[in-house]
Amino acid sequence: VQLEASGGGLVQAGDSLRLSCVVSGRAFGRLAVAWFRQAPGKEREFVAANRFSGNYATYAESVKGRFTIVIENSKNTVYLQMNSLRPEDTAVYYCAADPSVILSNLLSRAAYHNWGQGTQVTVSS
Repeated sequence: VQLEASGGGLVQAGDSLRLSCVVSGRAFGRLAVAWFRQAPGKEREFVAANRFSGNYATYAESVKGRFTIVIENSKNTVYLQMNSLRPEDTAVYYCAADPSVILSNLLSRAAYHNWGQGTQVTVSS
């Protein structure tokens, strides 16, 4: 599985941004996809996840109601729509995918073995 993330940038607090992750390399049936982020000096943390088949959208508490993960099957692309951005959302955002993630592990960083290159999101106050 190959992943290519894009869409990061510098925005102001309250603005919106949409990240994209193009997925290639295998059939997508049970493929789970997720977004993680890593701020300077902090561990990489879960943001959102879903599966290409079925709707199992799952979010970190810190982004619920503000971020939405959307899978566009026709384009093999996963989006992270981020609204009402805050300075604490500043981080490098990574997309990840794996065909073997069970639903109870969607939030687990260790469950994903394929990672994109990361895209920087900076939110100024």
